[in-house]
Amino acid sequence: MPLQGRTRRQLLTSVLHNIGMVEEITAKGAGTTTTFLYQLGLAGADEKKGYWLKFLTGANTSGQSQVTASSTPASGIVTLTFSPAATSTTDGDTALLIGRDGEGLHPSRIYSFFNDAITEITPYFYDPVESLAFHTARGMRRFVMPTTMTMLKEVWYRRGISETLIHNCDTDWDEQTVLANVTRTVDTQDFMEGGGSIRFVLTAAASTGVMSSKAITAIDLRKYTHIEAWVKCTVATAAGDFRILLDDTASVASVVENLQVPALAADTWTYVRIALDTPELDSAIISVGVRHQVDIGAATFWIDGVKAVVNGTEDWVLLDRSLWSLDKEARTLVLGRDLGYKLLKLVGGDKPDLLTADSTVTEVPEPFLIARATGLAILSGIGGSSLEPSQRESLANAWLARAEVERLVLTDMTNVRKIE
Repeated sequence: MPLQGRTRRQLLTSVLHNIGMVEEITAKGAGTTTTFLYQLGLAGADEKKGYWLKFLTGANTSGQSQVTASSTPASGIVTLTFSPAATSTTDGDTALLIGRDGEGLHPSRIYSFFNDAITEITPYFYDPVESLAFHTARGMRRFVMPTTMTMLKEVWYRRGISETLIHNCDTDWDEQTVLANVTRTVDTQDFMEGGGSIRFVLTAAASTGVMSSKAITAIDLRKYTHIEAWVKCTVATAAGDFRILLDDTASVASVVENLQVPALAADTWTYVRIALDTPELDSAIISVGVRHQVDIGAATFWIDGVKAVVNGTEDWVLLDRSLWSLDKEARTLVLGRDLGYKLLKLVGGDKPDLLTADSTVTEVPEPFLIARATGLAILSGIGGSSLEPSQRESLANAWLARAEVERLVLTDMTNVRKIE
């Protein structure tokens, strides 16, 4: 079921409308740090006392205060006095005025129903997640699952893609002299494809800058979307600590593509996919290099198998469920056979996040969440003071039944394997 990306604040408004406990109001003049002016018409003094103001716009956005007094209208304008104090309200500020029949309602009560509903639906619904984090090579069969996944439904492998080799890293990157305190070699013992990788050994005194580059036959990369490569470092790195460089000038002297290598775990070969920034300018790439962008101290860095690919041209093959399993204790995907050299696509999901802030966007379909929270609110007595108990229960059950209908059409949870 598609989501509209509604926030907690938007969901709150929907539920409050369902239970008849909200009025969206606009300031009709400048107030103070404790007053809000709005047009009401005929009303008695303190008619809105005890209601809650939730500010939607202006300096107090997302804040909330309780009305401690409301004046008799003067020229149709009511002054709401509220506490705690906030930044002075101004003409045109908007807010939700939450309450009905003299009964105020703090927004947090509705927030708790949202999170109750999310918790209740978790066994039946997972936020869909896909991952391209893993690539098989040289007999690799075990992969620690991404923390973003708590269940796995399918494993696919990439049989083919439109690609072109930039450099296989089997020969030295000898286009220019490396930085001082950096030693470069072709490593024929530690590599991921072909017959070797390029290894850079950095001492603690190594500076930042281009470590080396390789002259290549001109390649037109304008139709390509991503660079893929194997990289490794002996220390953990942050995204951008190293860069892969592409240029249409020798020795990467005027870099066309300055691509951030993602964060790396220490001593772990990682297959990276990096989107090209300006492929329309990559018509004649003749140099590929690596930059030491951030001083990380003494370390060794490897790179292997640099190529360009066209995203969306993949030929994916579904791996039979009998050929993969999950080691739950280790949170590890285990392949039942060697796939050779293949990029994997994992299709699964994560437990939906609770709504913790007004700006938090729901990962659970809105129709279910609104209906369930509305039913729970009415069942708890909110907004139903004028109803007989049997009427309130009937109305609550109608909303809860609607939520159940929405639950039944959520993401198919058959044939999934839970990680945790």
